[in-house]
Amino acid sequence: MVIDLLKSHSSVRSYTDERLSKETVRELVSAGQHAASSHFVQAYSVIHVTDDAIREKLGEYSKNPHQFNGAGAALVFCADFHRLEAAAALHSRSIDFSHAEAMLVGTIDVALFAQNIAIAAESKGYGICYIGGVRNNPADISKLLNLPNGVVPMFGMTIGVPAKINEVKPRLPMDAVLHENMYDASNYEKVLRDYDATMAAYYETRSSNQKLAGWTEQMADFLEAPQRPHMKQFLREQGFKFE
Repeated sequence: MVIDLLKSHSSVRSYTDERLSKETVRELVSAGQHAASSHFVQAYSVIHVTDDAIREKLGEYSKNPHQFNGAGAALVFCADFHRLEAAAALHSRSIDFSHAEAMLVGTIDVALFAQNIAIAAESKGYGICYIGGVRNNPADISKLLNLPNGVVPMFGMTIGVPAKINEVKPRLPMDAVLHENMYDASNYEKVLRDYDATMAAYYETRSSNQKLAGWTEQMADFLEAPQRPHMKQFLREQGFKFE
């Protein structure tokens, strides 16, 4: 069942040396294109990196060399308004994607597109891992991939035959994420403490990279300071000025 497949997801960080064919990647991307899209603008593009030298640079710039160099396929997903500029130009018109809503539309579109690809890949027995590290060095990655104005690298994805399948991480309890009729935070203290205990047991007993940790403290550590502050200036340089 599809629901069982969705619930079985875990990130795969080690693959066999089997490469995905271009035909397989095209099949997965075709499935991705059938994701929902706001107003059907389809504001996304994906770069399939097949050149080993470019892959190596991509791994270096994203600080994820093991992932990109060892995967069966390496993809970079982009929010893309450059193609929409070309569409408008066919009618001697221009578009304005400088505002915040356009960035939201592009972000949501590319995320839905990518998740369809991830599910399609896992349905064929492959493993996947999202690589947010692409945003560690978006300017150099944009130059590497020849991304024009209006195109932003949002994240990468590696796909391949898993060399090892990790245990599924316990997600937040349903009572923490499902609200009825209105937002209700009254149960968070208890629910989050219980979830910390669940996660601590998972981290302590999983088959690799064991550690002593809960979830709430990790989130506090991660979000206490701004992440990737360079992104604001980079987005402005790519035409997303939030005006």
